[in-house]
Amino acid sequence: MAPDLNTLPRSEAPPPTASSPDQKPNILYIMADQLAAPQLKMYNPDSQIKTPNLDRLAASSVQFDSAYCPSPLCAPSRMSMISGLLPMKIGSYDNASQINSEVPTYAHYLRSKGYHTALAGKMHFVGDQLHGYEQRLTSDIYPGDFGWVVNWDEPDTRLEWYHNASSILQAGPCGRSNQLDYDEEVMYRSTQYLWDHVREGPDKRPFALTVSLTHPHDPYTITKKYWNRYEDVDIDLPKVRIAKEKQDTHSKRLLKVCDLWDLEFTDEQIKRAKRAYYGSVSYVDDCIGKLLETLEDAGLMDNTIVIFSGDHGDMLGERGLWYKMSYFESSVRVPMLVHYPKWFTPRRVTQNVSTLDLLPTICDIIGTKPAPFLPMDGVSMMPHLLGKEGGGDTVFAEYTGEGTVRPMMMIRRGDWKYITCPADEPQLFNLERDPLELDNLARFGTGKVEPQTEAEKEARTVFENFEAEAKAKWDFDAITEKVLQSQRSRRLVWDALSKGTFTSWDHNPVDDGRMKYIRSNIPLDDLERRARYPFVDSQGYEISKTLNSTRG
Repeated sequence: MAPDLNTLPRSEAPPPTASSPDQKPNILYIMADQLAAPQLKMYNPDSQIKTPNLDRLAASSVQFDSAYCPSPLCAPSRMSMISGLLPMKIGSYDNASQINSEVPTYAHYLRSKGYHTALAGKMHFVGDQLHGYEQRLTSDIYPGDFGWVVNWDEPDTRLEWYHNASSILQAGPCGRSNQLDYDEEVMYRSTQYLWDHVREGPDKRPFALTVSLTHPHDPYTITKKYWNRYEDVDIDLPKVRIAKEKQDTHSKRLLKVCDLWDLEFTDEQIKRAKRAYYGSVSYVDDCIGKLLETLEDAGLMDNTIVIFSGDHGDMLGERGLWYKMSYFESSVRVPMLVHYPKWFTPRRVTQNVSTLDLLPTICDIIGTKPAPFLPMDGVSMMPHLLGKEGGGDTVFAEYTGEGTVRPMMMIRRGDWKYITCPADEPQLFNLERDPLELDNLARFGTGKVEPQTEAEKEARTVFENFEAEAKAKWDFDAITEKVLQSQRSRRLVWDALSKGTFTSWDHNPVDDGRMKYIRSNIPLDDLERRARYPFVDSQGYEISKTLNSTRG
C-alpha cells in the first residue's frame, strides 16, 4: 500500500533557492496518457473511477482544478510540455513531427543544474530520442519516425493508422496486451532506478525521473483483475448525446476520420468501453501507489517533489465523440498536481494553467530561470504553488493533427473558452454557467443572433475581444502553408526511407548484463552498497544514513 502522505511535514515557508546539494529536492514526474480530468474523482465527486492512491496524493498536494494541454494530441502536447513552447512555434504539427534538437527542454535545464535526468516510458519523440535526458530507461511504445504524417492535401482520405471503431467494438477484459507489456517494463525500470539511486553512495546527484505510462490510452482493454473491480458498478452512460447531423463541423470530421460516422453503438458497447477505461485508470492508480511506496521504502519521499499530469484526455462517448483531438473538456483538460508539503501547503488552484507551464515552474523550483533571450510561452506556476497573487489564468492551445484541414486554436481565460479555425464556425462557451458546453455563445458575436440580455451582450463583447486577440496572435494562412510544407516534405522523406534497408530511429536502451548484479570487475565497495538496502554492518546495525547522508 502507498504511504499515508498526510503525515508528511508541511510548511508555509517559500522554497529556498536550490543551489546546494542538500537543498536540491529530487523530482519524480509521473504522466498518464489520455487521462481525462473531468472523469476523475479528484475533480468530479460523481466519478465512478476508483483511484485511492491518486486521491490520497491529491489531498496533500497543490491540485490544479483547471489544467489544460497545449494540444489535444500526444506528440504536440508532449513537445510543448517539455519545451514550454506552443506547437506552431516548434513545428510540432502532428504525431510524426520532430522538434529541433536545439530547442531547450526542462531536461536540459535540470541537467545544467546538476540533476541526473532520466525518462522511463512514452514521450513520442520523432528523430532525436533524448532531448536533454541523460538516460532513457526504455524504448518508446510508438514509432520515432515519419510514418504517421497527416495529409491535408487529401483531407477525405482515412490513413491506415488513424483511430477507428475497433477499440469500442472489441472493448473488454484481456489476458495480456501490448500496452501492459510496455507499462510493466516502465514500472520495473522506474522502481529499479529509484533503488539504484539510493545505493549509489553519498556523492550522487539529485535525480529528475520522468515516468510516462501509456495507460489508459485506448484500446479499451485491461486484465480481469482491473475489469472485475467494476463488477459492482453500473457504468454511467455519457451525459451528452448529440445527433451526428447536429454536430459542429470539426466534430463531424472527427467522426469520419475515426471511422465512426456510420456506426451507432449500443448502451452495452459504450459501457464496456468505459468500464475498460476505468479499469485502465485503476491500473495507473496502482502504478502511482507503487512509485510512492518505493519512494517511501527507499527513504526518498521527504526530499522528492512529485508532479503528476496527463498529456490530454478522452471523450469516452460524450457528445458521441471518442478519443481526443477536440477542445471539449474531456479531451483537452488534464489532471495536474504538485506534491511537496515541505514547501507547498496543499491547496486547490482554480485559475487556468497548462502543462506548458511546467518548464518555467521546474526552473523556479531548482533556482534558475528560462533563458531570457529565448522564447517562452509557459508561465511559472510558482505563485499558485505558494498561494500568492500573480499567477497566470490564460491558456492557449494549438492543433493541426488528424481531423483538421486548417489550424484550430483555443484560448481559455477566466470562465470563458474560445475556439477558432478558418474552416469551422467559431465557438464560445462560459464554463461556469455551461459546464457541458451545450450553448455556443459565438452566435451573439457573429451577427447570427442579436443580443438582448446583459449576459448576451457580455458574450458578444467577450467574443469580439477573443476574435481580435486571435487575429493578432495567429496568422492562419501562414501557419497553413508551413503545415502543408512540413507534411509534404515528411511524406517524401518517409517514402524514400521506407525503400530498401530500413534504419530505425527508435531508441534502443542499453541493458548491459555484464555490469549488473555481482561481477568480478565491479569494485567490492560498490557491490556492498548494492547488496542490501538499508545497509547493515556485521553487528546488525543499520548504517544506511552514513551511506546516504547527502540527500539528493
